Amino acid sequence: MLLDREHELRERHGISFRITGVATRHLGWIADPNGLDPQACVERAPSRAKSPESDAKLTNIHDWLKAARTDVLFEATALNVESGQPAVDHIRAALEHGAHAITANKGPIVHAYRKLRDLAAARGKRFLFESTVMDGVPIFSLFHQLPVIHLQGFHGILNSTTNVILSEMETGLSFDESLKKAQSLGIAETDATHDIDGWDAAVKTAALVTVLMDIPILLEEINREGIRNLSAEAVRAARNEGRPYKLICRAKREKSGVTATVRPEQLPLTDPMAQITGTSSYIYFETDIFPGLAITEENPGLYATAYGMLADFVRATTI
Repeated sequence: MLLDREHELRERHGISFRITGVATRHLGWIADPNGLDPQACVERAPSRAKSPESDAKLTNIHDWLKAARTDVLFEATALNVESGQPAVDHIRAALEHGAHAITANKGPIVHAYRKLRDLAAARGKRFLFESTVMDGVPIFSLFHQLPVIHLQGFHGILNSTTNVILSEMETGLSFDESLKKAQSLGIAETDATHDIDGWDAAVKTAALVTVLMDIPILLEEINREGIRNLSAEAVRAARNEGRPYKLICRAKREKSGVTATVRPEQLPLTDPMAQITGTSSYIYFETDIFPGLAITEENPGLYATAYGMLADFVRATTI
């Protein structure tokens, strides 16, 4: 995505860049302040062979950031529901180093949002995370453009894996067959527990509540139920009755705080969420100014999450 949009970044936004560090389990720790060849990194990654440029002396995030002379860190490790690590430490290290931090990982938002936000402000840097919910759709940045608005609640479909599984079960596949199809499409992980049991949707719900409603919420405070116990027969019967099942996220502001749920619900076909199928997502915000504000993401491609990080890169370096 960086290579594809390089000319536009330079000509329209005045941004030039060079990639000075890459760190992955397979490529190892690579750092060169003079710049790396991004195409070579992309071509080498599928082989999972450690890069010849990997520096054995670089064994931790702090040394790597220093060696790469990092101005912006893109953090894209896998979600850790329990603690948000190691992403929290990666982002904290980047901010302490003096770099902007951009992540696609939801864990740090749930487990350390305020600390990381305040650290970024103290260092005069940006901590951005548009790709954590609905890929690159501008949800968090949208609310930055809506000052002094009060979010009262929201509901939506935020997990594409369960949406694909339910859609395939409606066509006649079993639960296991539907899961395998989602995995073959690259939507579901080999271990899809976080999706099936509602953890991914709960983390996204918590992130939206924490940031947009400014009320920290623990995952255990969200009433969570996944789709694991839904039989294919029940899913097909619900569709035939005109009330299909969807995994729905809900949050509502109350006097005592926020109530939030993630659970399968049967919806009438008149509900817009009943029409969300495949990898599409949907969210509906209720505010004191706009009673209803809805966003639908139709079957995003593989570049959508990368685009969210690229958009954050533009925001971090031009504002």
